[in-house]
Amino acid sequence: MALFTSPPKSICVLRLSAIGDVCNTVAAVQCIQKQWPDTMITWVTGKLEARLLENISGVRVIVFDKKEGWKGYTKLWKQLDDERFDALLHMQYAFRASIAAIGIKAKYKLGFDSARSQDFQHLFTNIKVPSPQKMHVLDGLLAFAETLGVKDITPNWSITYSNENKNWALKHTYKAKRNLVVVPAASKAYKNWHAKGYADLLTHVHKLGWNIVLAGSPAQIEVSLSKEIEDLISFPVINLVGKSSLSEILALLDAADILVAPDTGPVHIANAMNTPVIGLYAHHNPERTGPYRYLDYVVSVYEEALKAETGKSPSEVSWRTRVKDKTAMNLIESKQVIDMFNKVVDDFDLK
Repeated sequence: MALFTSPPKSICVLRLSAIGDVCNTVAAVQCIQKQWPDTMITWVTGKLEARLLENISGVRVIVFDKKEGWKGYTKLWKQLDDERFDALLHMQYAFRASIAAIGIKAKYKLGFDSARSQDFQHLFTNIKVPSPQKMHVLDGLLAFAETLGVKDITPNWSITYSNENKNWALKHTYKAKRNLVVVPAASKAYKNWHAKGYADLLTHVHKLGWNIVLAGSPAQIEVSLSKEIEDLISFPVINLVGKSSLSEILALLDAADILVAPDTGPVHIANAMNTPVIGLYAHHNPERTGPYRYLDYVVSVYEEALKAETGKSPSEVSWRTRVKDKTAMNLIESKQVIDMFNKVVDDFDLK
């Protein structure tokens, strides 16, 4: 049953991290905005994630810095002390988010039901959002909008960026060529494919005449992997790893024709920008965490790795089950990724 049959005056969204999950949450929030454009929306999020939310309209962003410890909570509660929301969408079951929710006043505090809730989130909410049949993270977030009373929960994204960011992206991409962006590394090393595989892919793409851009954060694991890739190839690529802001990455992925990346935030940014994504997965079920619009183009060895580790298929384990073998990504073969690249080129007429 819908909580609201007329537009609520104000809603608070609590989703602190990470970039990919926040990007998915944008689609749910924009479904709410589409039906109730006059509803005031406040979003409490993390420091890095706030940079992404600067690029969406109609949302007041409040930064919660977890590094400040208890001071961060009291600062947040003081900022919102004079406000009472019609609803709080507690869309992150991490315990730190639940602590933050304590000081946010709202008539309804919506959280995940028992199928999706963790870390005692149910103790901090008074409305349990029914889990949809689909396991994807985004479907679980869209269910919040549906519970509020939003009728159309078809996910769409409207994320903008400045002309300055657009011009930066255009300096590194070419209208006369197709552009492949590769974000080779995630923040957790076990999610990363090996340099040799990327080198094989880039060699194939280079022969087709494409422009190739490496991108990523300044984290040492990302810088090192991009250097390993460059050492294995005999042609130049544009290496922007550690040399861009989040908004610049947003513009770059919008300008790209294809993104290749492991299970990391840029997968979901590209998905939001309607750029075809080839996601590389081994540890998490891509049906849960993959690029929502491009699940048919994921290269996944999750099922194979899960079978080797547990003797079970995905249907026989919890939907959250993670493969723990840190070498599982090595099961992905270069040919699989190259074949998928060719399929995306054909399906999206990118020749």
